[in-house]
Amino acid sequence: QGPLVESGGGSVQAGGSLRLSCAAPGYRYSGYCTGWFRQSPGKEREGVATIDGWGKPTYGPAAEGRFTISGENANRNVYLQMNSLKPEDTAMYYCGRRGGPTCHTLSAADFGSWGQGTQVTVSS
Repeated sequence: QGPLVESGGGSVQAGGSLRLSCAAPGYRYSGYCTGWFRQSPGKEREGVATIDGWGKPTYGPAAEGRFTISGENANRNVYLQMNSLKPEDTAMYYCGRRGGPTCHTLSAADFGSWGQGTQVTVSS
């Protein structure tokens, strides 16, 4: 297994949109539970959304109906479409992966593989 690679972050104004991507080029197998998390300075890593090996999404409170997680190629690529962004969405966003297809959790402690993160900054 190789690292996860996030991309797509950037700076936008409130109300704007971003699409984050998570790639797993070194993974031999597919169908892993994959999630998006975010972390601001001084705060714990917060679960935003997960998608299991069968494509079922689960959303945390941070998603608020504004974000959509999706996967392709059996979750070798996972995306987070973020709409109606708010300044409070500003954070480093991380892609995490579990060792199997089931999710059942939005806790970062249950995810063992991580990428380096991509910064999202939303200005008012």
